[in-house]
Amino acid sequence: MAIGVKHFVKGRLKNNNYVVFDDKTKEAILIDCSCADDEIMNWIKDKGLTLKFILLTHGHFDHVLGVNYYKKKYNIPAYLYEKDKALLGRVNEYMDMLGWSRVDTPEVQCFDLTQQFKLGKETIKVIATPGHTLGGVCYIIDGNLFSGDTLFHGACGRTDLIESDGAAMQKSLATLFKQLPDETPVYPGHGATTTIGDERGLY
Repeated sequence: MAIGVKHFVKGRLKNNNYVVFDDKTKEAILIDCSCADDEIMNWIKDKGLTLKFILLTHGHFDHVLGVNYYKKKYNIPAYLYEKDKALLGRVNEYMDMLGWSRVDTPEVQCFDLTQQFKLGKETIKVIATPGHTLGGVCYIIDGNLFSGDTLFHGACGRTDLIESDGAAMQKSLATLFKQLPDETPVYPGHGATTTIGDERGLY
């Protein structure tokens, strides 16, 4: 299976949005979507890909603002781990804090850890990584880690928010470092791509 990853930086908080695709079947998924964006849609069209669904790493507003647009455009579902469902009800709380225009609540399907997702023939592994939020998750696809706001290049996600837990974050990081080899590419929610090996010694 030939998995490809196309990285887009979008939105006012410079979120990473990832189109992950199977070059053989032309199936694709979108991991996090911070806003509606023509560049992403044009790239998907130019590659001849079929977008199957959206996976969200967590429920913070800056990772979900494009959900309703893409759902309608492509007639696809968006999935969020059930433990972050309450955060969707707080999206406009954050918008108000930043002085941004209010939005409709993103419409998602909540999943539990028994649910399976596939891209082509590849099963997507879901790892619960609470800490930044209660329901934060990471996705492993063909040996690539999509870490959301759990692990960044040179840092981990914030744990000073009301929905955060510093002790849980440390356990989540330990889980990632225990399960994954050093050469694992890490695609975070913000900032540069890194590897598990480059981050292992920092925690």
